[in-house]
Amino acid sequence: MKKGLYVVATPIGNLGDISERAKEVLSEAKYVACEDTRVSKKLFSLLGISLDKNFMTYEDHSEEERAQGIIDIITTKDEAVALISDAGSPLISDPGYKLVRKCREQGVAVYTVPGCCAVVSALQLSGLPTNRFMFAGFIPNKDKARLDLFKELASIDTTLVFYETAPRLQKTLTAAAEIFGNREMAVAREITKMYEECVNGTASELADHFEQNPPKGEIVLMVAPPEENENNQVDLEELLREKLRLMPLKTAVKEIVSAYGLNKNEVYRQAVEIKNESEN
Repeated sequence: MKKGLYVVATPIGNLGDISERAKEVLSEAKYVACEDTRVSKKLFSLLGISLDKNFMTYEDHSEEERAQGIIDIITTKDEAVALISDAGSPLISDPGYKLVRKCREQGVAVYTVPGCCAVVSALQLSGLPTNRFMFAGFIPNKDKARLDLFKELASIDTTLVFYETAPRLQKTLTAAAEIFGNREMAVAREITKMYEECVNGTASELADHFEQNPPKGEIVLMVAPPEENENNQVDLEELLREKLRLMPLKTAVKEIVSAYGLNKNEVYRQAVEIKNESEN
């Protein structure tokens, strides 16, 4: 086995999804960098892979610090190190990219051993457009940060993909209803497991569904792209008149541009006209 860093995808639920190549790499590598050694050792046991290895914790809080140590193992001991996450493809909303970047900077070989990825699997289940999509990671826990993220992405012409936890799903769907309105969405959960589910609908419809059927497991939330004429349906003049009664011009413009993804110069021009009209 060549020395270097092996980025290895592991199953996201069904153990049968592990590739033969991934099993071979994990069997032969003497060092394994992982998020949680307990989770990884359990996985190895279930897959019938020997635990006679050096398991090293590699997670967000230690990423920068541990990266050089892993590289030193590869370069000074001529060893292979397997990088895995708790489930799925490493680096996808998991630590790892700094390690890969340092390896490339220092001439250390990096190999990918592809496999399961919850983002791709969820999209395959959803029926939403897949010609273009954007993975936006985990949704913030704080209410304002969640709304700000949705406003920032609302006008982008692509399917949006997020990770979420089951306990926070209802709050997220409430915020999504406010920003995305009746746009089609999908919630995928328990992917590849016995109770795999993907439910489509508007944010409000999904909230009603999961109110009656409390979700468990990891959640992938997807939002369809905006309709071609969605932004054109905004009554900009009415919006501006309402906002300008409540706040300064620049604040009104900023809020509308952020919420609806409209052209800032055009919104500002119309706001000035309305402001001047009211002052004359």
